[in-house]
Amino acid sequence: MSENLTESVALATNFSRRPGGARGHADHGWLRSAHSFSFANYYDPEHMGFANLRVINEDVVAPQRGFGEHPHDNAEIFSYIIEGALAHKDTLRNHSTVAGGGIQYMSAGSGVRHSEFNPSQTHPVHFLQVWLLPNQTGGEPRYETQDISAIEKAGRLKLFLSPDGRAGSMAMRADALIYAGTFDGSQTTETVLPEGHKAWVQIARGSVDVNGVNLEAGDGLAIHSGGRVVFSKGIDAELLYFDLFE
Repeated sequence: MSENLTESVALATNFSRRPGGARGHADHGWLRSAHSFSFANYYDPEHMGFANLRVINEDVVAPQRGFGEHPHDNAEIFSYIIEGALAHKDTLRNHSTVAGGGIQYMSAGSGVRHSEFNPSQTHPVHFLQVWLLPNQTGGEPRYETQDISAIEKAGRLKLFLSPDGRAGSMAMRADALIYAGTFDGSQTTETVLPEGHKAWVQIARGSVDVNGVNLEAGDGLAIHSGGRVVFSKGIDAELLYFDLFE
């Protein structure tokens, strides 16, 4: 990752925008959810996933409510907390609570059961939950958390998940590099998506330009081939960037 990349690398131009308003939506009272890809009762054959990304759900859970214990296997799952706090328990005896800016990561492996709950008496929790296909089946389940400080992602992309745990990231069983970033005012950064890779940008809040395309909260951008990816003109923007190389 560099902010001084050679301009001999062309801008990535093969992309498609996924408007936030076009996602599938569900309102269960205690849970409001928007689905970037087909999930649960939302089915869209044009949006079944992207590369090894299978789920991006934007969830808002009411105080003292949550998802009861349920099973997963052969999936790489993380929750990125935007606001509020999210508590986790699982059959591996992990028990933690992560607040805004934090990540809960679970490799389901051969099988695990877990629950997620909003512990607040008064405030909802707002988060992105993401599932990726693993690069291997089975294996021992595992769980880890990480907090990203505001300064680590201000005007830059902070790596938090990778296959090999590089640069202080959590090691996962999926072929992807996953970053968080915030952008406001004159802050800008860029990266190079290697040829043969795909990328996805998901806007958690605010707005930002990616290669000249303005994206608002809830929007996604699928980048289908390699090149430079430039983030600029942010207005209180927070986003996730996925470099996918399945």
